[in-house]
Amino acid sequence: IYGIVQGVFFRSSMRQKAYELGVTGWVMNELDGSVSAVVEGPREAVEENIRWAHRGPPGAVVERVDVEWEEYRGEFKDFRIRYW
Repeated sequence: IYGIVQGVFFRSSMRQKAYELGVTGWVMNELDGSVSAVVEGPREAVEENIRWAHRGPPGAVVERVDVEWEEYRGEFKDFRIRYW
């Protein structure tokens, strides 16, 4: 997720949205100023989370969201903010 996405509560807002949608995974800041995330759950909920990521929280200016679909693995039990 690229643009003005750090320092605008993107990660905590995405975690809250994930809880609302019932999806699991993680979100983290990257050194290049972007934000990365992995989201698992029902396809419709994941798609809604992606739509939210295109807008982000107030203060964010999202320029681009790259999405890579993978096979569902049931790897996560909750949605966390990851740190380096």
